[in-house]
Amino acid sequence: MDLVLFGPPGAGKGTQAKFLVEKLRVPQISTGDMMRAERSAGTELGKRFDSFMTKGLLVPDDLVIELLETRLKRPDAASGAIFDGFPRTVAQAKALDGMLAKHGRAIGKVVALDVPVDVIIDRIAGRRTCESCGHVYHVRYNPPPPTGRCAACNGDRIVHRDDDREEKVRRRNAEYLEKTLPILGHYGPVVAKVDGTGSLQDVTRRIEEALGQG
Repeated sequence: MDLVLFGPPGAGKGTQAKFLVEKLRVPQISTGDMMRAERSAGTELGKRFDSFMTKGLLVPDDLVIELLETRLKRPDAASGAIFDGFPRTVAQAKALDGMLAKHGRAIGKVVALDVPVDVIIDRIAGRRTCESCGHVYHVRYNPPPPTGRCAACNGDRIVHRDDDREEKVRRRNAEYLEKTLPILGHYGPVVAKVDGTGSLQDVTRRIEEALGQG
């Protein structure tokens, strides 16, 4: 099955994707992670990404689709994939549909995680991140050690990242509502809306039920 895991930034898509990988036996495809990997490896495609990303520009859709097409040719994606973080616009959704159609495939389900913005702000604005190793804490749910040192690497710089501040979270959510939410209308009948609040286990169970896997 080709599946889109959909929802606003902070809805928990990445976390739930990891559970679905084990359940469905298909890979998670995160365009953001893949672009960063290509840049780090210094590939020709990565250099093309770099020319946009270093200037703070969005990578053109045709380059992202080229990256996805290359990824789908790998054996582990032969029977499906979980798309995480893409598509973000209706134009990208149409491009993804066209790419899959070349392989005789189509999006079988869009799992849309519904999470109120206040819950998202609580999740993201409460994050604290170790600058040394990237380990993430939360001031209420998983607070940093009282020593101020990271439990994972003993680093002493646990910070509140600028991207995790409330005003940035609200801005990203507004952009999601304007540009990304209309994708649900594009996919119509294959959309399954799922309550994304509560424990990780509760959300996973709801997703499995939506997919007929519960």
